[in-house]
Amino acid sequence: MNEPLTLDGLSAPLRVLRLLAADFGHLPAPDVDLSRIYPEQLTLRFHEGLHAFEAWREALAVAPEKVTHGVQGDGVTRVLKASTDYAGAELHLIGYSDVPGVDGGAK
Repeated sequence: MNEPLTLDGLSAPLRVLRLLAADFGHLPAPDVDLSRIYPEQLTLRFHEGLHAFEAWREALAVAPEKVTHGVQGDGVTRVLKASTDYAGAELHLIGYSDVPGVDGGAK
């Protein structure tokens, strides 16, 4: 039987979250995801448009060519994703916005 993960087992993403709050507290607040399933990952999600995603991408010096683009929700939601290693953890950025001009998206 596997031993349950302790809070100390999440130290890498928690350390990154602490560093991000100290170094980039002026940036838009994301939704934050930690998981016992992926204890080395921290995910920052942005649902209010892509400007917040881009601000974080630039602050973290993630190259634009590392960003992937997709759509979901029957093509009405644009999704940008980027990942980088940061202070010993995998840091994932995910941004969501409406697709302009698509029924159900922004006009």
